[in-house]
Amino acid sequence: MTEYLIRRVLQSVLVIFLITILTFLLIHAAPGGPTQVMLSPGLTPEIFEQQAKNLGLDQPIPVQYVRWIGDLLQGDLGYTFKNHIAVSDLLWPRIGNTVILMGSAWLVSLLIAIPWGIYNSTKVYGLSDQTASFISYLGFAMPTFWFGILLQQWLSLKLDWFPLSDMYTRGKEGDIGDLFMHLVLPITVLALGFLASYMKYARASMLEVLDQDYIRTARAKGVKERKVVFRHALRNALIPIITILGLDLPILVGGAALTENVFNWPGMGRWFVEMAGAREYSALMAVTIVTAVIVVIGNLLADILYAVVDPRVKLGKQGGKTA
Repeated sequence: MTEYLIRRVLQSVLVIFLITILTFLLIHAAPGGPTQVMLSPGLTPEIFEQQAKNLGLDQPIPVQYVRWIGDLLQGDLGYTFKNHIAVSDLLWPRIGNTVILMGSAWLVSLLIAIPWGIYNSTKVYGLSDQTASFISYLGFAMPTFWFGILLQQWLSLKLDWFPLSDMYTRGKEGDIGDLFMHLVLPITVLALGFLASYMKYARASMLEVLDQDYIRTARAKGVKERKVVFRHALRNALIPIITILGLDLPILVGGAALTENVFNWPGMGRWFVEMAGAREYSALMAVTIVTAVIVVIGNLLADILYAVVDPRVKLGKQGGKTA
C-alpha cells in the first residue's frame, strides 16, 4: 500500500508538471497573448521593447516558463495585469466561498441521494422510485440558471422568504445565520443537479449487485434482507459511486459559473469567467493549476477508497488494482 501510494504521488507530480507546461504554452499561443495584454497600447517601438524587457517577455518561452514555475513553487501566482493585485489575494478567498457553496450542496445531495437510491433499488417501480425518477428528470432537464431565476422570483421577490442574491446582507458580513439564509436558494439549485445523477448511479449500481449469484445464495440461505443489502451488496455497489465522487471533487473548487452569476455569489466560477473576459492570464493559469491539482487528488483518493470499501481490491506492486 505504501509503495503504491508513493508511486501514485510521483505519477501525480509528473502529471501536474506536464499540465503546467501545456497550460503555459496554450496561454502564450492564444490570440493576443500575455505580450499584448501586459504592454500598454500606443507605445513607441523603443518603449515597447524596453517594457517587454523589464517584464521578461523578450526572453524565449522556455526561459519564461522556468521563471514562472520557479515563482509558482514559492507560492507566487503572479499579479493581475490591469490592477497589479496579487492573484493569490483574489484566488484563495473565492476558493473558500466556492467550497462553502458547492461543498454544502454536494453534502446535502449525498445525504439524500445515496440512501434514497439504495432504498429505491429494493422497491423498484414503487411510488418512491417513481418520485425519484421524476426528480431526476427535472434535475437533468432543467437549466440551472432558469431554475435559480424561478426560485428568486417566487421565494425572494414574491414571498420574501430568502435573500435575492449575494453572500451576506450588507453590514452583516461574518454572520452565520445570514450566510445560511443566503445559501438556501443556490444550494437548492445545485443540489437538484447533483441529486439527479447520484440517485441514478446509486440505484443502478445497487440493482446490478443485487442481481449477482452470491446475493441470491445469501437470500437462499435465509440471510435477512437488511443484512443482504447493507452487508453484502452495499460495499460492492459503492465502487462506481466512489468513482463519480472522485471525478466530481474538482467541482467543489472550480465552482458553478452560471449559478454563481445568477445569485451574485463571489466564487471561483464567476471569477474565472470575469478573468477570461479581461484576459488576465496570470489568474487563468492559477485557476487551471489549482483545478488540475484537485483533479489529481480526487482520482488518488478514489483509488485509495476502492481498497477501503471492497476487500477484493488489492493495490498491488504493479500499481494496478486487482480483484
